[in-house]
Parts: sequence; structure tokens; C-alpha cells
Amino acid sequence: MEHPASTLRDQIPAAAALAVPVLAGLGYLAAFGAPQPYLIVNGGALVAAIVVALSCPALRRLHARRALSLFLLVLLFVPLASGPEISGVSRWLPLGPFMLHAGMLALPALVALATHDRDYTAPWLLGALLAAFFQPDAATGFAVTFAAIGLHHVTRDWKIGVVAIIGFFATLVMAMRGELPPQPFVERIFAELLVAAPFAAAGLFAALAAGFFLILLASPAPRSQRYALAGCLFGFALMALLSHYPTPLLGYGAAPILGFGFALGLAGDRSEP
Repeated sequence: MEHPASTLRDQIPAAAALAVPVLAGLGYLAAFGAPQPYLIVNGGALVAAIVVALSCPALRRLHARRALSLFLLVLLFVPLASGPEISGVSRWLPLGPFMLHAGMLALPALVALATHDRDYTAPWLLGALLAAFFQPDAATGFAVTFAAIGLHHVTRDWKIGVVAIIGFFATLVMAMRGELPPQPFVERIFAELLVAAPFAAAGLFAALAAGFFLILLASPAPRSQRYALAGCLFGFALMALLSHYPTPLLGYGAAPILGFGFALGLAGDRSEP
């Protein structure tokens, strides 16, 4: 059975899910003295992500979806071979002068594709969890876990429930092994703002929550993809609150902006494999 791919108008909530938190983050970066290149990188990533979210071509063939899923899964493992490594942690993709967080770049799109591949959803998510475990990357671990929780809420698939349980306990192990010193304007944003500027912290939290609910309730994707992608964002954000991990869409970093832009573009295609 096939459903029509979403129209440009249908994708406006997906674009807004990116634009609201990223624009709020740009305001934060500008107001609190972040280096100007940080604003340029995030602003450029937002433009590129919205273009991708609005114009991503449909992948109607199952083998094309699986080929892209395999590429994204391999991408999650690349930092283990390419580095750089900091205190035994390897979770970044070097791209010229930029360091992209592999999980935030690749996982959202992998989640969007995995929910559409019902026979192999659990293996795709377990593969992503394995990559996060070896890096180690508790943020990606929680993102996989809560994506599985969101998907299980819709499908009641016991295999997805098992992934969520494994992911939760594996992430606890990752959290004890992979913490690094926080970087200004990237990690610990809410912890610092709650003391220095609580109203700004509340505004950023509201913007991120708006992005979450736009993905969950308003994007044109099937319900399973909406819940999985919203869970993925929630997992990244929760670990950013609990430990020294990048704050998705708000702090400096192109990876989550591009990653969720691509994922929302893929999720907007409602054709069945």
C-alpha cells in the first residue's frame, strides 16, 4: 500500500521544528558572546537542513532504504577507526576544520529509516547502540533508547521493547566511561544559564520543547516515525541536561541540525516499502 508523499506545505511543521530551537539558540549565542563563527556555522546548517527537510527525495525502494541505512550505520562506527580520540573517547567525524558528532549527524536519519523497515528495525537500532557503546557515547545511547521507547509505544513490538531495555542499561555504562570536560556554548548550557540567566534558560527550554512537540504531533510522518524521532531528540536533550554532552539544536554544532533536517525530510515520505 502506498500513501502520497508529503507536499511542501505539509513539511512546514518539520521546518519549524528545526527553526524554532535553532533560532532561539542563535539568539543565545549572540547574546552571551559566542564567537561569530559559531553563529555562522549554526545559521548555515539551519538553512541547509531546512532545504533538505523540504526537498528530500522519496526513497520508495526497499533496497535503497536499506543501502542508506547501512551507510548511516557504518558512519556511526567511522570515528572508532578515524579518530580523533580524546581520553579514550572517539565520537566525532573530522570534516576539514569541523568536528561533527557522529551520533547526532547519523542517528536521526537511521531512526527514520529503521521505523520504516519493520523486519529489521530492532537490528538497525541495536547496531547503532553498539557503535555508541564502543565510542562510548551516552547521548547517542539514550537517543537510541528513547527512540525505541517511542516506537514501542506505537507498535507494541516486543523486540523494540527489548532494545529499549538493553539501551537503558548500556547507556548507564557509557555514562560512567565517556564524560569529557564541557565546552563553552556546546555543553552544560542549561546548567550555566539557570544560575546566570534563568529567564533565558526558560526560553531556550520552551524553544526545544516546541521543536519536540512539532516533531511528535505536527510533522507529516507516520505516527511511528514521529514518536521515534521525538524520542531520539528527547534522549539527546536529556543526556545534555544530565552530563557533559552537546545540547541539540541550541548549542554550537552543525551535526544535530543537519541530522534532524535529513531525518525529517526522510520521514516526510510516507510511501511504504
